[in-house]
Amino acid sequence: MSQVTAVLIGAGGRGIHAYAPYALERPDRLRFVAVADPDPVRRQEFAARYRVDEAMCFTGWEQLLARPRLAEAAIICTQDRMHYAPAMAALAAGYHVLLEKPISPDPRECVELAETARRHGRLLAVCHVLRYTPFFATLKRLLDEGRIGRLISIQHNENVGYFHMAHAFVRGHYRNSTESSPMILAKCCHDMDIMLWLAGADCVRLASFGSLLHFRPEEAPPGAPARCLDGCPAQDQCPYDAARIYLNPPVPWLTLMIGDGSREGMLQALRTGPYGRCVYRCDNDVVDHQVVSIEFANGVTAAFTMCGFTQEVSRTIKLMGTHGEIRGYMEGNEIEVSEFSTGRLDIVRIAAPAEGHGGGDVELIKNFTSMVAEDCTASPTSAETSVQSHLMSFAAEKSRREGRVVVMEQYRNEF
Repeated sequence: MSQVTAVLIGAGGRGIHAYAPYALERPDRLRFVAVADPDPVRRQEFAARYRVDEAMCFTGWEQLLARPRLAEAAIICTQDRMHYAPAMAALAAGYHVLLEKPISPDPRECVELAETARRHGRLLAVCHVLRYTPFFATLKRLLDEGRIGRLISIQHNENVGYFHMAHAFVRGHYRNSTESSPMILAKCCHDMDIMLWLAGADCVRLASFGSLLHFRPEEAPPGAPARCLDGCPAQDQCPYDAARIYLNPPVPWLTLMIGDGSREGMLQALRTGPYGRCVYRCDNDVVDHQVVSIEFANGVTAAFTMCGFTQEVSRTIKLMGTHGEIRGYMEGNEIEVSEFSTGRLDIVRIAAPAEGHGGGDVELIKNFTSMVAEDCTASPTSAETSVQSHLMSFAAEKSRREGRVVVMEQYRNEF
């Protein structure tokens, strides 16, 4: 396979840590020639690590994409509401595009991007990394082999983890739907995509329920200040205390956000930055729990639960078929296959890294570079496929807000 050249737009956590390292592991497969990011520290760090010429470092994507096409591919890892414009411009400029999920917080923009990629004959792949994990790939293979007969129903749980909920969805970047996107899209479009893939048919209709039940001002302990380090009387009992979550031991999430891993740097961040705020006194509005009931065109049903009140950050799944059932625990990389007729129970242990979405990050970038090298516009997570699961997320939020079942054909026709 020939080497693929790429530009990176957005040198934050996902860009520089999830996808770009493949260029260091396999420089014969991927090489970065330009980077755009408004943060000079991130920009310079990326340029030094990937040997990008200073003249090819840009403060914004507009300057980079205004140049004649610099590479074959553009990897776009900006914030949720900053995906559409650079992706549209990159496709128009002739780049194949790898786009961080969600495609956009606007369903119309999602559809437009897929249509634009098709019109320009470019690959637009979406970072639905779970399809590329050994764990979910094994689940799909077991289903396709008929190990449990015909699939009838799916139970899928997104266990967010109480500390991850507080970090990302109460204090952090994804706390407010007007600044990022609703929880069901920001966190769970992965899960909608996986259920769509495993079911093997389009979604027909769905209904959803959920709310922001706990992380609200009225739930704050008596006397709780605006910041955890300002002498909160409930500090010893509060599981969401910032010092408890970030300092003992130090959490790399915070270091990634503030760029200073020293204890004094972290303390200063908690005194003045968003991650030191009381979880009951933030400007968050995304739900902390949500369920979705789904019916697919082939009769398969699914029940999905997202909950921020769990010990582990994990996905668990149960697939029920006519001849058996499968239970999966992603973080444990373990799958149980039960057969009704024989009572046989097989344990399948998956060899996969615990980090990088269970190996999905690196497998996704491998697949993307292979497709670009072959000038192929197809991908397991191409925009055309990914738009379907995104619309499921949008429809679930519509159902939750309006209190009604959403028929997907009617909903899709709006776009």
